[in-house]
Amino acid sequence: MAHASDMHSLEFRLPDLGEGLTGAEIVRWLVEVGDLVAVDQPVVEVETAKAMVDVPCPYAGVVTARFGEEGTELPVGAPLITVAVGAPPSDGGPEGSGNVLVGYGTSEAPARRRRVRPAQPSASPVQPPVNPIPPSASPVQPPVNPIPPSASPAQPSANPAQPSANGTAVTAPEAPEGPVPVISPLVRRLARENGLDLRELTGSGPDGLILRADVEYALRAAAAQARPAAPSRAPAAPAPAPAGTGEIRVPLKGVRGAVADKLSRSRREIPDATCWVDADATELMRARTAMNASGGPKISLLALLARICTAALARFPELNSTVDQEAREVVRFDHVHLGFAAQTGRGLVVPVVRDAHARDAESLTAEFARLTESARTGSLTPGELTGGTFTLNNYGVFGVDGSTPIINHPEAAMLGVGRIVPKPWVYEGELAVRQVVQLSLTFDHRVCDGGTAGGFLRYVADCVEQPAVLLRTL
Repeated sequence: MAHASDMHSLEFRLPDLGEGLTGAEIVRWLVEVGDLVAVDQPVVEVETAKAMVDVPCPYAGVVTARFGEEGTELPVGAPLITVAVGAPPSDGGPEGSGNVLVGYGTSEAPARRRRVRPAQPSASPVQPPVNPIPPSASPVQPPVNPIPPSASPAQPSANPAQPSANGTAVTAPEAPEGPVPVISPLVRRLARENGLDLRELTGSGPDGLILRADVEYALRAAAAQARPAAPSRAPAAPAPAPAGTGEIRVPLKGVRGAVADKLSRSRREIPDATCWVDADATELMRARTAMNASGGPKISLLALLARICTAALARFPELNSTVDQEAREVVRFDHVHLGFAAQTGRGLVVPVVRDAHARDAESLTAEFARLTESARTGSLTPGELTGGTFTLNNYGVFGVDGSTPIINHPEAAMLGVGRIVPKPWVYEGELAVRQVVQLSLTFDHRVCDGGTAGGFLRYVADCVEQPAVLLRTL
């Protein structure tokens, strides 16, 4: 390692995460002050209005300061961390990768981090995490050398007196100097909130690493020692709990806040209208069954509906457009970036299938599956959530027949698909039970009139009822 005189500090600021994002919320710190980081090693997990993102540091060195607690919202350009690095290169500029996002140009995996003691203490205090500690995923195992039950963690002492076997008081050895062998910030917080001195523990992990199980075992031992005897008489009745406010407030931030803003803007700016039609999807379902019986990858219903959408947009390009408010122009696209609504634990997101018009049913199926899995795990990139030109919304998965969806601003239209269920239907002049679906189109009335919207929706319904209609566009 370089000598202290050769070290200098570099400040790493929250980078521009693209797509017009102006800030992000710190979800989880991945490093602590004193950690040795490698070039392009992720140092913090943030949540933008688009997605969860791991932010890598472009410098290699020792973390000397962190800025912002978990849960804090920072604007782009605000300091994230400072890193003590070696002597600067001969050209005087800082040596780093220049990368700002994991997966965007990073070619090598970061080296495993290890803890070192910085030459001088950081001027900025370490910000404590604020997220609640998750429950342990596995049964707690006792550590190799927990603190003795007689030592109460609530009142740590630098040199506590302990009774010996013959009753005389002896002085316990002082806590060892040097860094405490703890990696997890959650373990540190658990100990801190319960008044437990980690220097009194010997960890059960590799090389004496203190684990969460060690801390929990020590706290249970101390609680058992301090537990008072049962009272001789019944305790007084507890005081009644204060009345609640009768309301729960949920912050509109992150993905949920971004969705709220976009939907509100859509309602303010777009004069939308909705038309709908019932269609007999029996033949479409039979066609899908036949395709999947022929071998090869299975084709999803959503992929077939997407294929129908792209064919309809080729015939009615007015709906594959957006409105430039300032120029007072309708901008039509020669490509279809197809968005599809996906409900996740973090809220509603709309991943985008790029160049859907150039994909076949098999390719669309694979891409829908990939983006859906990324949406569920929260790993969608900002680029995978923006740039759509038309949206397909399959709300039938929620067991509903119809809807009047809000257009995904700044697009001009959205096709909604309800559930497909057996219903009475007149087929070839006779009443029969058929698989019926309701289709709805919400469109921006500025880009077209009802005739165009009705023609689009009727063509989609015809393809659903007679999939052979699609052969004209293949």
